[in-house]
Amino acid sequence: MSQLSSTLKRYTDTPYAKSSYGTYTPSSYGANLAASFLEKEKLSFKPAHPSGFLNTRPRMYGPASILDYDRGRPMLRSEVGGGKRGESQSRISERPSGSGLNGGSNLPYGMPSNSLNYLPVNSRDQTSKSTQGLAGLRNLGNTCFMNSILQCLSNTRELRDYCLQRLYLRDLNSSSHAHTALMEEFAKLIQTIWTSSANDVVSPSEFKTQIQRFAPRFVGYNQQDAQEFLRFLLDGLHNEVNRVTVRPKSNPDHLDHLPDEEKGRQMWRKYLEREDSRIGDLFVGQLKSSLTCTECGYCSTVFDPFWDLSLPIAKRGYPEVTLMDCMRLFTKEDVLDGDEKPTCCRCRARKRCTKKFSIQKFPKILVLHLKRFSESRIRTSKLTTFVNFPLRDLDLREFASENTNHAVYNLYAVSNHSGTTMGGHYTAYCRSPVTGEWHTFNDSSVTPMSSSQVRSSDAYLLFYELASPPSRM
Repeated sequence: MSQLSSTLKRYTDTPYAKSSYGTYTPSSYGANLAASFLEKEKLSFKPAHPSGFLNTRPRMYGPASILDYDRGRPMLRSEVGGGKRGESQSRISERPSGSGLNGGSNLPYGMPSNSLNYLPVNSRDQTSKSTQGLAGLRNLGNTCFMNSILQCLSNTRELRDYCLQRLYLRDLNSSSHAHTALMEEFAKLIQTIWTSSANDVVSPSEFKTQIQRFAPRFVGYNQQDAQEFLRFLLDGLHNEVNRVTVRPKSNPDHLDHLPDEEKGRQMWRKYLEREDSRIGDLFVGQLKSSLTCTECGYCSTVFDPFWDLSLPIAKRGYPEVTLMDCMRLFTKEDVLDGDEKPTCCRCRARKRCTKKFSIQKFPKILVLHLKRFSESRIRTSKLTTFVNFPLRDLDLREFASENTNHAVYNLYAVSNHSGTTMGGHYTAYCRSPVTGEWHTFNDSSVTPMSSSQVRSSDAYLLFYELASPPSRM
């Protein structure tokens, strides 16, 4: 598995575990999302054994953690079971003929791989420019969560081009088809979407077969969480096109003596020595976490890669908040006192500390997850607070660890969840990278929409593209 970082969600409730690099990384996540993240967060300078994750409570409904750790390195688990209830109980029985694990269709996506002679995206042979990328995706039985994410990724410009121009072929890191089937099927699906006529419906059944081989939790037709699906999918694609074919052995170099800026660069370099792919080029950023003892002033800094950020919804109970409110709450300095006091390794005693997050490196594609779902022992609930987010010029420079001009983003896709925890449905709003026009993707249905309709209380995952990409991209 890749070193797929935790998003360092603010509901983390377990101690920090010392990593081999002399920094601290979260050892696990709490499963009880109903408790306040301010009440449950506990950090510590004291080493903790990462195997404690194995003793966490069973996975429950909602965007709970799907991350595991190996020697202080977070990585995804492929686990079976759990998940959100479906769009409705009746939809479970509405599996289309020919779909499912071994099913197929008469659509181009069902063609064998040796017949895939797809043309570049600017080709006029099959579709006109104005109708490219507007094919719907067949619901295979509660797979709206998958369709929503696939359409968001289909409209991610550089990922789309990576598939359409077949650049992924040079990066496939194994001669065994079994080890590259997910990337190949994903690329074939994107190719079919972008070479089909508008209003065509594409069956993603072959892609589903591959994603459930990589992550058995997606076997069957239970409704699942879209954020979890996105993480598993990106991790699987990254693994299959990782430019690093032989990972170096862990180097226990201690970097605590370095200035934070240099330490962050060294940690990023060490990450790229093991995890380096075009998928990572697009989606991975670096998060800085600082834990400071208020008595002796000792500060421990953590630099972790992240693939998305999970934002708490600010001012719960208010009818409307802004995305910047949520970002400020995510990066807000917290005081750890009382039962939450961690053990300072310099004082060698439990001391009152402050904790703060900031962004060290901004990714090309920033995925923001709005934490709408929470759990308690009695029931699962959903927050329907309207989060007002900008479609253009989202300026995140105030959350940077250091001065940067590369932190302004434009929105291009939204994964929406409507309904309740007992019966919900996923759709996607996407802006075409070709025409700039917005469309609603509701499984097999694709319809034009106004940009004024993009903001809604159903928004769950926001996909932003960096307006001025840094030189490393």
